[in-house]
Formats: sequence, structure tokens, C-alpha cells
Amino acid sequence: QVQLVESGGGLVQAGGSLRLSCAASGRIFSINTMGWYRQAPGKQRELVADITSGSMTHYANSVKGRFTISRDNAKNTVYLQMNSLKPEDTGVYYCNDVAPARFREIARGDFASWGQGTQVTVSS
Repeated sequence: QVQLVESGGGLVQAGGSLRLSCAASGRIFSINTMGWYRQAPGKQRELVADITSGSMTHYANSVKGRFTISRDNAKNTVYLQMNSLKPEDTGVYYCNDVAPARFREIARGDFASWGQGTQVTVSS
């Protein structure tokens, strides 16, 4: 059984920073591309950053230059450093691997394989 536990969210003023962590277990973590997804109120869950097993990173345009994703394979943990936060970054942040199945689950609204996420609220 895969377990994903996200932490590190909170309430922060615009311009502030947060560091999210995701501990994964029950899966061969080191070979997977891992990602951070965000679900803003009333919107579909979206991928905002991902990192390959070789630590190549990709970012959504909305967070590029402000967010940094990293991973520690020895700890089965992925991180998201968020700087210069904006109110539009508000949402629940989830981690999971990046695979076609994840996007099908998003389209169906089927999140049984996902963790509880961590809430990030950015005030203006």
C-alpha cells in the first residue's frame, strides 16, 4: 500500500516562503518522477513542479523562478521550496508520481491513491 504524507503548509503573507515535504513509502521511490500538484479552490488539480530520478526539474510557468523542487532518495522524500509567494498560490498541495494514471485520476476526480495534502494559504 502506497502512502504519501505531505507537510509544511500554512498561512503566510504575500512575498513569504514555505518549504513543503512529502514522505513516500510502499513504492520504489527512487526510479519514479515525482511531482507536486496544487488544487486551488474551485479548480482542477494541476502539476506545478516535477523532478526525475536523475534530478532534472520542470516547472509550470506560474511558479517558475519562485519554486524549487528537490528530492532525497535515501529518505524517500521530495521537497518544494516556495519563495515570493502570491495569493494565487493558495491551495492544497499534494505530491505523487508523475504518470499517465495520475492525470486520469485527476480527470475522473478519483484521488484514492493520493495523500491528504497540505494547505497553503497566502494572504495579500
